[in-house]
Formats: sequence, C-alpha cells, structure tokens
Amino acid sequence: MKRPAVFIDRDGTINEQMGYINHLSRFHLLPGVSEAIRLLNERNFLAIIVTNQSGVARGYFSIDLIHEVHSSLMNTLRNNGAKIDGIFFCPHYPRGKISEYTCECNCRKPKTGLIDKACETFDIDMSRSYVVGDHFTDLELAQRSNLDGIIVKTGYGLGTVSYTLPQIPIKPCYVADDLLDAVKWIIERKID
Repeated sequence: MKRPAVFIDRDGTINEQMGYINHLSRFHLLPGVSEAIRLLNERNFLAIIVTNQSGVARGYFSIDLIHEVHSSLMNTLRNNGAKIDGIFFCPHYPRGKISEYTCECNCRKPKTGLIDKACETFDIDMSRSYVVGDHFTDLELAQRSNLDGIIVKTGYGLGTVSYTLPQIPIKPCYVADDLLDAVKWIIERKID
C-alpha cells in the first residue's frame, strides 16, 4: 500500500546550518527534530532525507564522512524512538575538484533525481507528500516534483522568507518555525 512521504532537507532543517559539515563534531540536531520524525513514523508517513552534499566534489571532505554523519544521525534518532526511512544525497558539483564527483547530474536539488530515486525504492503516495526545507531550492524541488513545499525558519529559512520569497514566483504552502511545526501542520491536513 502506498504511503505519503515527507522529503526533508538536511542542513538547516534537521541539523544546525554550519556551512559544510566537514567533521562529525559539527553535526548538531536542531531542537524538536526527533519528535518531528517520531510523529511522522507514528502517522505512517515515510521520513526521507534529500540533501545536496557538494562538499564531496569540492574536496572539502570524503564521501565516508557523509556516511559517518548519517549513521550518527540514525543512531541518535533511534535512541529517541524515531526512524528515518531513507537518505538520498547528491555528492556532485559541476565545478568540483574531485573528478569522480564533478559532473552535471539529475540529482542535485532542485533537480528531481533524489525524489525519483526515493520513488524507485519506496511505494510513495505522491499526492499526499511534501517537501520541507530552509532554502528556495527546496521549494523549486517541490514544484518540479508536483508536491507542496514548506519552508522552515531554521537554517537559511529566515533569510529565504524575508528576502528571497518576495522575489520569486514559487511560494510555500506553509512557513513553519521549524521541522516540528511543519510536521504538525502536515499531520493536521492528512487525508485518511
């Protein structure tokens, strides 16, 4: 049976926006994230992370660090009774320094490759799914995927709301204080 998904940006939405997370010690969950993910789990939503990680192509850190950070995230959430169903990330950048990851790809947000991969992996009810993030590219990803997009005010979100949204035609269906607020808003609107 198809399940709705919430496609969640990582940096600035799940964890503090610190530029490039080039060491595990720089990865800090934002308040309320475990509760938000747990609520999605309890309401039968798939919780799926979709994130650009171009620091790999730029040579700022190895792909192994991405896996280490995600493993730590999964363990922290598990210890708090929450579970991410899938993590899809793009390590590419067209002007990178690491040749293996230097390319034009279809997975770098706002292109839809990460969501396409998630749909190949899971049986997703796209008509009841959302994208949540802190950047206008998350809204563009939502639009290109025919999904509703939510902006959170964490990370780059306040700047996005104040300066970017007035200048672009794409608008969020909701502006949330943080991921927990976004998830509560989604759950209130779930069609059973």
